[in-house]
Amino acid sequence: MIVNMSDQATQLQIAHVVDRIRELGYQAHITQGAERTIIAAVGSSGRRSELEALKAAPGVDDVVAIAHPFKLVSRQARGARSVVDVGGVCIGGPEAIVIAGPCSVESREQIFSTARAVKAAGACMLRGGAYKPRTSPYEFQGLGVEALSLLREAGDETGLPVVTEVMGTEDVDVISEYADMLQVGARNMQNFVLLRRLARVDKPVLLKRGPSATVKEWLLAAEYLLSGGNTQVVLCERGIKTFETEMRNTLDLAAVALARELSHLPVIADPSHGTGKRELIAAASRAAIAIGADGIIVEVHPCPERALSDGPQSLDFAGFESLMLDLQKPLRAVFNPAARSVVAR
Repeated sequence: MIVNMSDQATQLQIAHVVDRIRELGYQAHITQGAERTIIAAVGSSGRRSELEALKAAPGVDDVVAIAHPFKLVSRQARGARSVVDVGGVCIGGPEAIVIAGPCSVESREQIFSTARAVKAAGACMLRGGAYKPRTSPYEFQGLGVEALSLLREAGDETGLPVVTEVMGTEDVDVISEYADMLQVGARNMQNFVLLRRLARVDKPVLLKRGPSATVKEWLLAAEYLLSGGNTQVVLCERGIKTFETEMRNTLDLAAVALARELSHLPVIADPSHGTGKRELIAAASRAAIAIGADGIIVEVHPCPERALSDGPQSLDFAGFESLMLDLQKPLRAVFNPAARSVVAR
């Protein structure tokens, strides 16, 4: 249930409603906007009728049911769209952001040259894998802590906040020491033990949609993070499995629009994994921005043919620079340039 407080409600009246919600066995999650306060009562104590009776409490404007099972993620739970700050980069604001970097950190030269190139072209965050979940146990698994250290150094030199994937609960603490944002990969979207652990971390989380997950399941995975206390969540559509065989995945752009319709969380798209083909990345990126994505995350490598992972879907430096120039077109066509543009730092 959502308790909408009057714009004239006092702090004492808000505190009374919060106390009553907790007394009834629910969690109270407060969102205080510029004009009014919204209190979400989350739980299943079975005392719904008593919650509804809060309509009569002083300072309460209305009590309404949340229409979806993802209570805190729902747009009903928040009056405005969320903006997630990652090291000074705002995701979900008026500017579409671009995150770029290699699939895997392979060496100092590789990550530093890539960081400098994507920074020069206009990217505002650096990505790079330290621990890699691979289909085959014989494929490159990442450099671990060495990669984290190199990623942090490259980010510091270029001024780019860094995001990297966390695969298990045992790695959360060490990755948190190096990364500005922790990524939950598609394979781990429903790793609920990991999600509960990340809910207690004071770091933004990038939550990728699983390859066979519905939008509802994706948003419920985000609910684990918010209900556990971490509200700094960004959703990422990275492609789903369909009957199509010419691409690695099918980039579900309708899901980007739907997630933004159902949730207040920022939503970005991953055209690299979403297509698996570097020649499709520019078109998929333009489409993602045009449909309203809050940004994109793209794989970039100094020499894709020598990449230890995801070479066929990685752009080289010239290709990424071309992409950044290309992305200005849908923004001029669809959005008011004064209100929304691709971030260039």
